[in-house]
Amino acid sequence: MIDINLIRQNPELVKQNIKNKFQDQKLVLVDEVLELDKKNRELKQKGDELRSQRKTLSMQVGQLMKEKNFAEAERVKAQVKADADKLVEIEAEQGRLDEEIKKKMMTIPNIIDKSVPIGKDDSENVEVQRFGEAVVPPYEVPYNADILESFCGLDKESAGRTSGNGFYYLMGDAARLVSAMIAYARDYMIGKNFIYAIPPFMIRSDVVTGVMSFAEMDAMMYKIEGEDLYLIGTSEHSMIGKFKDQILNENQLPITMTSYSPCFRKEVGAHGIEERGIYRVHQFEKQEMIVICKPEDSMEWYNKMWSYTVEIFRSMNIPVRQLECCSGDLADLKVKSCDIEAWSPRQQKFFEVGSCSTLGDAQSRRLGIRVKGENGNYYPHTLNNTVLASTRALIALLENNYNEDGTITIPQVLRPYMGGQEKITPKN
Repeated sequence: MIDINLIRQNPELVKQNIKNKFQDQKLVLVDEVLELDKKNRELKQKGDELRSQRKTLSMQVGQLMKEKNFAEAERVKAQVKADADKLVEIEAEQGRLDEEIKKKMMTIPNIIDKSVPIGKDDSENVEVQRFGEAVVPPYEVPYNADILESFCGLDKESAGRTSGNGFYYLMGDAARLVSAMIAYARDYMIGKNFIYAIPPFMIRSDVVTGVMSFAEMDAMMYKIEGEDLYLIGTSEHSMIGKFKDQILNENQLPITMTSYSPCFRKEVGAHGIEERGIYRVHQFEKQEMIVICKPEDSMEWYNKMWSYTVEIFRSMNIPVRQLECCSGDLADLKVKSCDIEAWSPRQQKFFEVGSCSTLGDAQSRRLGIRVKGENGNYYPHTLNNTVLASTRALIALLENNYNEDGTITIPQVLRPYMGGQEKITPKN
C-alpha cells in the first residue's frame, strides 16, 4: 500500500504507474481516493472545530453556574450536547470513509522501480545473465516422474487415494535427497548470518492481507473452514507477519532470517496441476529468506539475496539464469522482482525455481511495522527470496546430474547429508 501523500501530491505519477502495469481499469481509483480523502479531511476539520468549541462552552457552563445564570447555563449545556451528538455522527462518517479509502488503496499497485522493464506479462520478462553452461547431453534425459520411479522414489497413485490430484509420496533416496537439499540450504543461509526459524504454518486473515494482494490471496491460499486461519503458501507470510504492529529500534536493522516450512497452494488458473510429475503441486517444502532493512539499503540486499540462490544451485551442478520480471508480471505489492530459473536438459529450456522481490514499504505499511529512528518513526523495507523449493529444485538436480546408465550423481555439497552416498542407482 502506497503512502496516501503520494496520491495527494502526485496523482499523475500514480496513474502512470498503473498504466505501466497494464491495469487501466484501476485508474479511476486514484480520483476516487482523492475525492474521499477530501471529504474525510473536511470532516476532520469540522470535528476539530466542534471539539474546540465544546471545550470552550464547557468552561462557560462552569462560569455561568458560578454567576447563578442558570438559564444561560442550560442553554449552553444544550449546545454542548448538540455538538457532542454531531461529533458522534462525524466520527462515524470518518470511520466509514477511512475503511472505503483503505479498501481502494489496498488495490492500487505499489510504485515500481525505474529499472523494471515495461511489459504486459511474463512473456516479456528479460534475461539478465546466465551462470554455468547449459549442456544438452548426448543421451536422453527422462521425465522427472520416470527418473523418480526408476528408483522407487515417487508414488502419486497412493497420494491420489489419500489426498487427491496434486499430491505425492516421496520415498527412499528421493525423500532423503529433498531433506539433504533443504538442510544444505538452511546451513548455507546460516553461514550468511541469517537467523534460522521455523514459523507457524497457519496465519490469520489480517496477516494475509498485510503481505499480499487480494488477487494473490484468492489464487493461492487455502482457508481453514470455520476459523480465521489460512495455510501458508510460503513462510515469507508468517515471517514478515512476526513483526506486525511492532516498533523496531533502528539498531536492530537489518533483520535477516531464513525459514523452513511446508507450503500449500491451490495453483488455480491456466497452468493447473501437473498430472504425473512434481513441477506444479499443491504441497512442497521450502527454505526461504526475508530481510527487513532501512529504505536506502533495500536494493543492495535485493542483489545479495538473489545471488545467494544462484550460488546454491551452481554448487549442485545446476546451470541457472536471472530473469528480470517486467511491469505486468509484478504482483501489486512488488517494487522489483527477478526469477531464478534452472536449466532443463530434457526440455532444453530454463524453468523457474525461485523468485526474489523487494516490496518497498508496502508490507510494513499494511502490517504497521515501524522503525524508531533518530529523526522519528518510519516504515522499513521488506524483501523475500526463495532459497530452495523442494520439488522444483529436485527436478533440476535430477536432470542435471542424470547419467546415461540411469544413475544420479549426488552433488559433493549434499553428500554429508546423504551419509556419504555418491550416487543413486535405479532399482528396476
